[in-house]
Amino acid sequence: MMNFMSENAEKSRNYPSFQGAARVFVLIPCAGQGARAGLPAVDGVAGRPKQYQPIAGTPMIIHTVEAFRSLGTALAGLWLVISPEDRDFEDVFPGFNAEGEHLLRAGGATRAASVQNGLQALLTTLGAAANDWVLVHDAARCLITPAQIQALIASCLGDAVGGLLAQPLADTLKSEQLGVDGARVNATLDRAGKWLAQTPQMFRIGALLQALEQAEQSGRVVTDESSAMEALGFSPKLVRGSALNLKITYPEDFALAEAILLSRQG
Repeated sequence: MMNFMSENAEKSRNYPSFQGAARVFVLIPCAGQGARAGLPAVDGVAGRPKQYQPIAGTPMIIHTVEAFRSLGTALAGLWLVISPEDRDFEDVFPGFNAEGEHLLRAGGATRAASVQNGLQALLTTLGAAANDWVLVHDAARCLITPAQIQALIASCLGDAVGGLLAQPLADTLKSEQLGVDGARVNATLDRAGKWLAQTPQMFRIGALLQALEQAEQSGRVVTDESSAMEALGFSPKLVRGSALNLKITYPEDFALAEAILLSRQG
């Protein structure tokens, strides 16, 4: 494992400074099945993961990639991590693999495993350095805009830790108690100071890889990159995103995303 973290991480909550310019890579885990989406056949296509389903006439994953493509040479490269058994990608996205784009058939059983495999490939195959940055983004957040990506990069390039797009919680927050008749309210929680995590999330490649490796070794479940970093005592920067940067998760999300995309096109 890389000796990348400061030994005083718990005390400093900051990384050591780095010398020289660092490049910015993009890593998009795209190996999930989207079970919660509950999708029927769409346009005659059944059985494909949600990231390949069409929204406003274009597969979701293409909308996602196009937002990053628009940044051009500001990014050092873009990697998509798909399942080794994926037989749909080339059919869905025939225009992928332009200059700087790479397809990695190394998706794992979990999102964290897919990201970890992708980071290892960045370091060993593409020649990325441990102190280069990586933007990890959900394939299912197809409403991300170039302006939001640029805002995150601008906020984090000079930061010692890195950070993530997030949105302050606006709704009243409830905890649940489960009974024989389903879920009921257990308590109303204070929403002050609480944020909804989004992606991209931007960290140094080596630091993030070590954080994910340590989470795996300890058996700790991490649901995003920030939580892996937090487990080692670091405090990522919160960069305000947009409520429109939603993750397509449930069936009704498709109609909402399509309405947003069509309004942008119009």
